[in-house]
Amino acid sequence: MMPTILARDIGFSYETSSVLRSLSLAVAPGEVAVVTGASGVGKTTLLTLCGALRSLQHGELRVLGRDLKGLGIAQQCEIRSLIGFIFQSHNLIDALTARQNVMMSVLGHAQLELSGRQAADQLVTLGLAAKVDAFPEDLSGGEKQRVAVARALIRKPRLILADEPTASLDDLSAGLVKEAIATAARTTSCAALVVTHDPRLFEIADRVLRLENGNLSEA
Repeated sequence: MMPTILARDIGFSYETSSVLRSLSLAVAPGEVAVVTGASGVGKTTLLTLCGALRSLQHGELRVLGRDLKGLGIAQQCEIRSLIGFIFQSHNLIDALTARQNVMMSVLGHAQLELSGRQAADQLVTLGLAAKVDAFPEDLSGGEKQRVAVARALIRKPRLILADEPTASLDDLSAGLVKEAIATAARTTSCAALVVTHDPRLFEIADRVLRLENGNLSEA
């Protein structure tokens, strides 16, 4: 089975430092791989490379069977449309309700009424039944983060890329997010690459990897 992510000898440097050095990684369909490590070691850089949000400098990186090196803007957008992104910043649209923020992820792929029902169902799964029609200003930080998770998962992505998805959540909310990611992997063969400092996420991991000195190792 072809890996969802296949990285070989990836290197990436900023002006003042090299963060990834000959890094290799394979993540299979249905696998949840969790990457941990100190702040500033390149965890988010790795995610953005895999999500075609940053251009590859050195090495080989294939995601969903596509070589990411040298892709044009249209091809990058095509890859991103198959990925569910969960970042530390929820990036909700203030003028839209929780349901509408989630719907924005699928409009154009389904009818409006169906999208609304699907969005509400996804929010209920994440413990937000009472907040479906609330605006971001009426949501706590943790609730906003769960809306962002719902927005990523409703697309039924083939790959989830998550950056600290439970950092601002209490144990109950974190448990709902963990279960949602694990369920997506188990039921749809969606791969997940999660970077985190939160040991609660280790519970759903098929592998826990540590990023240190530019390379990955088994944690």
